[in-house]
Amino acid sequence: MMGGMAREETRTSTSTPIRRTPPGGPAAGDGAHPSPHPSTRAWTARLLMAGIVLAALNLRPAITSLGALLEEVRDGLGMSAGLAGLLTSVPPLCFAVFGITAPRLARRFGPAAVVCAGMAAIAAGLAIRPYAGGTAGFVAASALALMGIAVSNVLMPVIVKRHFPDRVGSMTGLYSMALALGTSTAAAVTVPMTDALGGSWRTGLAVWAGLAAAALLPWLPFVRRGREPGTRAGAGAGAGAENPARTAPGATEDPAARPPLPITRSRTAWALAVFFGLQATAAYITMGWMAQIFRDAGVPAATAGLLLAVTMVMGVPLSFVIPRLATRLPRQGPIVVVLGVCGLAGYAGLYLAPAAGAWAWALLLGISNCAFPLALTMVGMRARTGAGVVRLSAFAQSTGYLISIPGPLLVGVLYQHSGGWGLPLALMAALMIPQTVVGVLAGRDRTVEDETAAR
Repeated sequence: MMGGMAREETRTSTSTPIRRTPPGGPAAGDGAHPSPHPSTRAWTARLLMAGIVLAALNLRPAITSLGALLEEVRDGLGMSAGLAGLLTSVPPLCFAVFGITAPRLARRFGPAAVVCAGMAAIAAGLAIRPYAGGTAGFVAASALALMGIAVSNVLMPVIVKRHFPDRVGSMTGLYSMALALGTSTAAAVTVPMTDALGGSWRTGLAVWAGLAAAALLPWLPFVRRGREPGTRAGAGAGAGAENPARTAPGATEDPAARPPLPITRSRTAWALAVFFGLQATAAYITMGWMAQIFRDAGVPAATAGLLLAVTMVMGVPLSFVIPRLATRLPRQGPIVVVLGVCGLAGYAGLYLAPAAGAWAWALLLGISNCAFPLALTMVGMRARTGAGVVRLSAFAQSTGYLISIPGPLLVGVLYQHSGGWGLPLALMAALMIPQTVVGVLAGRDRTVEDETAAR
């Protein structure tokens, strides 16, 4: 797989030749520091890849583990369905509020340090929340974990674009695949693991803090060195290789050195933000409520959790395939349409025969949920520079998560007042139509730098 990644060329590359450092060091007179030994560069690239994968594994278990045990948490904390809907709206709210701070934190401390701190926040929040006492403490500790997830969400495309500029599709697919694997694993094993550990939902939720603690380790060397991985000239395996037309010789691009990009003037940025928001709405409704839909249809709790896991695990292979395919197409609209049709079919099946066709609907909704890695890939493709990706990633994700906040809450309210899933499912299906439209607009072959310059 890594060999294929090394050979991949993406649309984010330009026709200008890439500056490479000679094996013996930088060219005379370029003012760069001597390059580290090739084996050191390779080790740094592999450690960075491991850090990206482990971080991605931790970006959803805080949410899907709660979805699998939502009924038990509701009973344990005395929550109504409406309040549970509010709880499922906390993730996008935190992602919107805290995600917008990621670029500023990255400029001050470096992306590696921010991601490392994010993993620490996830570990602490997941360890504390089951034992915080009451709904308020549960929500506050969840917000701490979600804060760490939010900044890492935003910085993943930035780190990939900056350190693997010739492998945006492959690396986006790699961490999207890891993200989907973490999501599905948490959904599948939380219920049986809770039973094996004594049946307490508190223990079943707290155990996921260990995975976040493990994700700290690959980032610590870079934080200790006080620098980002791969930022020296020729820092191996695509890390730090930059176009001389965009960066000074011997250094990678510094987003803080450029004037702020007026991102709100770009129609593509707005289309991508709305697309991101609507796919996030569908994803968080699915993660928060899908297991409950199956349980209300008579499916056993363990099977309902497994069905949610099937929906999430579809992202493991597709999150690697879709970004690679997307970077080879001039327009990503056809992929958006296919995902939208699968979503509509899945919601129709949940309404007509939720238990009889449960596995088919889980598969269809799993395909539809792969709009997330597609959106991340388009973030890297709709900007030409590292600074543009920073701004676009923060804008699209923060604005998108703001858009997604009402969805899970509204589903909980409709479910509580109607006593069934007809109206909530109608809402989910209706939202899939504008998601497809704006996704087609976001997938057009253009960049935010060109649009803002023209306007």
